[in-house]
Amino acid sequence: MSDNADQADQADQPPRPNHSADLSGRRLGDFQLLRRLGRGAMAEVYLAEQTTLRRRVAVKVLRAELAGDQTYLRRFEREAQAAASLVHGNIVQIYEVGEHEGVHYIAQEYVQGENLAQWVRRHGALDLRQAVSLMRQVAAALARAAEQGVVHRDVKPENIMLTYSGEVKVADFGLARVTRTGETSELTQAGITMGTPLYMSPEQVEGKPLDPRSDIYSLGATCYHILAGSPPFQGETVLGVAMQHIKTPPEPLENHRRDLPPALCRMVHRMLAKDPQNRYQSAGELLGDLRRLHAEHLADEQWPEELAASPSAGPALASDSRQQATLKLGRLMETVSLERPARSRRWAWALGLFGAFVLGGVVAYVAGREPFLLAEAEGASPGVPRAATALEQYLDACRIGTEDAFEAVAVHFPDKPYYIQLADQQLARIYLRRGDYPRALEKFKSLERAAKNQSDKPLLAYALAGQYGTLTLLDRHGESDAVLNRLWPIRAGLDDAQMRSMLRYALEKNRSELGPQSTRQWGDWLAEQFEPEPD
Repeated sequence: MSDNADQADQADQPPRPNHSADLSGRRLGDFQLLRRLGRGAMAEVYLAEQTTLRRRVAVKVLRAELAGDQTYLRRFEREAQAAASLVHGNIVQIYEVGEHEGVHYIAQEYVQGENLAQWVRRHGALDLRQAVSLMRQVAAALARAAEQGVVHRDVKPENIMLTYSGEVKVADFGLARVTRTGETSELTQAGITMGTPLYMSPEQVEGKPLDPRSDIYSLGATCYHILAGSPPFQGETVLGVAMQHIKTPPEPLENHRRDLPPALCRMVHRMLAKDPQNRYQSAGELLGDLRRLHAEHLADEQWPEELAASPSAGPALASDSRQQATLKLGRLMETVSLERPARSRRWAWALGLFGAFVLGGVVAYVAGREPFLLAEAEGASPGVPRAATALEQYLDACRIGTEDAFEAVAVHFPDKPYYIQLADQQLARIYLRRGDYPRALEKFKSLERAAKNQSDKPLLAYALAGQYGTLTLLDRHGESDAVLNRLWPIRAGLDDAQMRSMLRYALEKNRSELGPQSTRQWGDWLAEQFEPEPD
């Protein structure tokens, strides 16, 4: 997955390119711009670091010619601020709308992953389980937006992000239309086309007033695309496609996917009704039908509790056990800080940090709370009792922190590969701390095999980085260099802070052993991950 394509697609698609100067390296208030990710008709998108919180964000910088239009600026800021109020797990969060030395910007959540269009191009049409999960999460986001009086107006595969952990996030609410104040502030200035013809509702094509049912239509067109493999309407010109949205019924989805339940096909076609009165009248109503479909065809999975009371309440994660576990683990580990250490132009700190990693792990503190430690306890009983669930077994292992405790996950729940992999990652760390590098290497290789079987790129990046570091510790530099070449294409998936630190140490050590040419291509990535302190 590429980390530049995901945010580039969040920039509005340009009628012509923006050739403004690259602002990489510049600071905008609290945000240090690291590198440009993409350009759009309205803005350029940069990967940045919010210095006070030490977190990666995406920063949209408005084009200079638009920033000079005060009417446009007032409307843009009002709508962006309204979008910032949309706090929901399935919406890309806007953190700040600001101006610095004449540069107007929006700082928002940085999503590592790929958008839905990229996913479909790589993997093809979604199956029933994937489609229901995705539709549910996007509908939950649209339901929250409708509650706030916000119409997205550009729902399309490029604006639906898929994170590494499997969450779905709807992007570009910052360009939405606000209706709750009674005003209809349309962003039609400066030749900007709102919406994408392949997914526009008929009323949007005709320039009529819009309400949340327009987003329902665009979601229907998006669902048709991801299930049939192509949008409902195609043509040689924008006008030709637009007229089909107004007048032409789409080909029955069943003609493309006879394996899908007829009820799902009917739902998609109801979303695509020409007359808004014939569509779902709200995203909540759509969620009701999705839940009934889920109960009939996916009864082995539980409908998320967050949606039981209110369709838009709380983050709506994918329904499979892996994503439910991710949510629970995230809550458990809220007190953990894995911030990078203070940067230095020299590599000495990397040795110290890696030594800490090997000897005992990174100790993270949050004010007023106990640190969550995976330190290995001495003298623990080898007999670890079975917990009620695999998740509880893994959490118990985290609390105990012993090799036996983590091995018990596979012993008691051999049919739960996700939790076994989580436990294996901790076992690899334990072996590294002990200096048992051969066992650590074998564990990382096992994780690599599991990642390949599941097409899990973040896990694969973790496993390869672990192998590279371990082989370096074993002074097997030629083998480690070969592993590094396999890691390069998926380096963006390495989101574990400790493993990145381990990788950096190993890169420098191998550079001294094999020469700079062995790791030359990693220079930009290293600079991006660990910027040097100023002199």
